[in-house]
Amino acid sequence: MYLYHFGINQLPFTLTPNTQFFFGLPSHNEAINVLTTALFSGEGFIKVTGEVGTGKTLICRKLLNELSDGYVAAYIPNPYLSPAELRKSVAAELNVELSEGSDQQEFTQKIQQRLVEIRQNNQSAVLIIDEAQALPDESIEALRLMTNLETESNKLLQVVLFGQPELNDKIAKPELRQLKQRITFSYQLSQMDVDQIQQYVKHRMSVAGNNSNKLFSRGVCRRLFKATLGTPRLVNVICHKALMLAYGEGKQRISKRHIKLAAKDTEAAFAVPRATWFSWAFPLTALAIVAVSVFSIAFEGQLLDSIGPYEHVISLVAEWRR
Repeated sequence: MYLYHFGINQLPFTLTPNTQFFFGLPSHNEAINVLTTALFSGEGFIKVTGEVGTGKTLICRKLLNELSDGYVAAYIPNPYLSPAELRKSVAAELNVELSEGSDQQEFTQKIQQRLVEIRQNNQSAVLIIDEAQALPDESIEALRLMTNLETESNKLLQVVLFGQPELNDKIAKPELRQLKQRITFSYQLSQMDVDQIQQYVKHRMSVAGNNSNKLFSRGVCRRLFKATLGTPRLVNVICHKALMLAYGEGKQRISKRHIKLAAKDTEAAFAVPRATWFSWAFPLTALAIVAVSVFSIAFEGQLLDSIGPYEHVISLVAEWRR
C-alpha cells in the first residue's frame, strides 16, 4: 500500500490495540496512574469509563503488560456471560479446575483456596473485565460476591472494570447499589483536543518510521478534530484513508481535502461544515452593523472617540472566521 511512499515499515493507524503505538495522552496516563495507585492500595473495585473509541482496550492491554510479578491477572474481554459462565471464565483464568456441572459452592471453595495460595506467595489477584457494560445484572451481582473473599486485612480479589458510559447507568440501578458503594476509584476518559491530535498522529507516524513534522499540518489536524471530535479510533480510521488518498495522488503531505474526503467516506465521522453563504451570514451582518454605526458617528464628528466600543465585535468576527 502506501508504506514505501511515506517511508514507513508498518501501518500506523490500525484499529488493533497495539501497545507499541501507545502515545500516553494526558487522559490515558491519568487513568493508568489511578489504576496503579488503586491496585497498590488493595482496593476492591476500580472503574474506568469512556466513550466508544477513546482507548479503553488499549489502556487495558497496557495495564496487563505492565503489571509486575506481584500480580496474578485474569482477563475477560467479552463479559456477556451468565453467572455460571462468568464463574467458569474466572476459574479458567486463575487456573482453577472445576468439575462438570459445578455449582456456586464448589466455585467459591476452590477459588478461595487459589486466592489464598496467591496471597501466600506475596502476590495479588486482579480480575480485569473489558466492555463491562455488557455484563448482565445477575452476573454483576455474582461478581460482587466474588469480592467478598478476603482475609482480615486484605481483599483476595481486586476487580477492574472498563466500560462505556452505559456502565455508570447500569450500576446506578437500586438493585446494584451494593456494588456501586464498593467502587472506590473511578476515572472518565476524555477525547483529544487539536494539539493532542497533532502530537498523536506524529507519534504514530514516528513509531511506524516517518519522523516528518510536515505530513499533518496544524490546519489539517484542526480539520481532523472537527471530523472526529478527538476520538482516537476515528482519528485512526480517517488518517489511514487520508494517507491512501495522498498516496494515490502521489502527494507527500496530507491536505484538508484529503481529511474531508476520508471523513465523508466514514459513517461514524462528524460532518465537516461546508463553506457556504450561510457561514458568512453572521460576520457580514456584524460588519454591516459596525460600518453603519461608525459611519453615522463619524458623520457627527465623533469617529475617533467611538471606534473603541466596537473593537470587541471586530475581533470576534476575526476569531470566528479563523
